[in-house]
Amino acid sequence: MLKLGLTPPVPLIVPSILSADFARLADDVAKVEEGGAQMLHVDVMDGHFVPNITLGPPVVRSLRKVTALPLDVHLMIADPDRYAPLFIDAGADQVSVHYEAATHLDRTLHLIKSRGCRAGVVLNPSTPVSVLEDVLDVVDFVLIMSVNPGFEGQKFIPNSLRKIRQLDALRFERHLEFSIEIDGGVSSANVVEIVEAGCNWLVAGSAIFHSENPAATTAGMQTLARGVRSVRV
Repeated sequence: MLKLGLTPPVPLIVPSILSADFARLADDVAKVEEGGAQMLHVDVMDGHFVPNITLGPPVVRSLRKVTALPLDVHLMIADPDRYAPLFIDAGADQVSVHYEAATHLDRTLHLIKSRGCRAGVVLNPSTPVSVLEDVLDVVDFVLIMSVNPGFEGQKFIPNSLRKIRQLDALRFERHLEFSIEIDGGVSSANVVEIVEAGCNWLVAGSAIFHSENPAATTAGMQTLARGVRSVRV
């Protein structure tokens, strides 16, 4: 089981339930658990900050009943201060909010942490790493979007690797322990280069749940990730 509060000793493949079959969600969760998943990613979209609507706290509450895995809730919503507590109450173990959506980011991060939850900040593809300079000592993790948020199945944006390397360098220089996460277009084809750049958590949705055998795909991607030594040790 993943120990929240510590940077993982090895990179983790984190299945995203956005690509699962919602009519058989518990079964799909069981499949990735069988494949060795140690955390689940939950994408929340409001149809305002991003052009899509996904799920709310009731789904997180239902997930909490069928799995003991940590739930990594990614809020792609316009009012994170209002909704983050609802998802935490529903069972989220960690919540990430977009830099582009949080008017008072420092306050929002502290709000999440005050509820006993790990707090993360997300950067869209066009947002530079430099905007996080004043909150890197507050965050538990940083999520780099490697696609434009809002829809599954998009192509990986290569510039995301440069942003991971920048974050990893800052983490090393400032002696910080935040984790680095990536979301969008992750597959077996790019796992190695992502981990080499310094990433800890690799969110994968369609690559896992749209495969013939989600358990085997999860295990295979995890094996690839664990076989790589990242830039910083």
